Amino acid sequence: MTDFDRRAVEWTASSALVGYPFAVAFMEQRAAEIREGRASELVWLLEHPPLYTAGTSAVSADLKSPSRFPVFATGRGGQYTYHGPGQRIAYVMLDIQRRFGTDVRAFVEALELWIIGALALAGVRGEVRDGRVGVWVANEQAGGVEQKIAAIGIRIRRGVSFHGISLNVAPDLSHYEGIVPCGISEYGVTSLAGLAKPIPIKDVDMFLRQSFERVFGPAIDAGAPQTDDVLVR
Repeated sequence: MTDFDRRAVEWTASSALVGYPFAVAFMEQRAAEIREGRASELVWLLEHPPLYTAGTSAVSADLKSPSRFPVFATGRGGQYTYHGPGQRIAYVMLDIQRRFGTDVRAFVEALELWIIGALALAGVRGEVRDGRVGVWVANEQAGGVEQKIAAIGIRIRRGVSFHGISLNVAPDLSHYEGIVPCGISEYGVTSLAGLAKPIPIKDVDMFLRQSFERVFGPAIDAGAPQTDDVLVR
């Protein structure tokens, strides 16, 4: 066991919008370093400029407005999703093999518990539904209909995860109109703001960290990734 294996998960947040290609390059490099025992596990909180991503199960017909925002093909699981300002993304680079062995379902369930716990701290009841990935809420502001408030899309390469979760805090929900989010057309999406919970991002970050530590264990502060943190190869 290396010194990195014994350390708590590093925890960091970027204050400015982060470009998607940089984020993916950083995650892939960090995941490789974790796998090789050269870096600690990391959770990275951030926001992206408006964009759509296509997971490995994406169906072209679900991209309704291909010219509205940049579209990035990505190696994570899932279908089309939206990222943009007002949405808190948590990229999760963890040693899944050490924590869960080969039980990927247990890892996904832990991610769900993490999100549900953070929502509970915000005064929101989040739930999961069979056959529907992500975390769902009954939106009383919209007559109690079920809507999605958080998405999960992960990739595991040689036992280490990257990509992660996205929680809608106060994004422009009309931006979802350009896609069929996660391939589900029967239900809409909402946010904490849409639930009449106008909670600042800094408070959401606090809730995410508190819930993460309950589910996964302690975290320690780390510096946010910078452009020169990604090697040019």
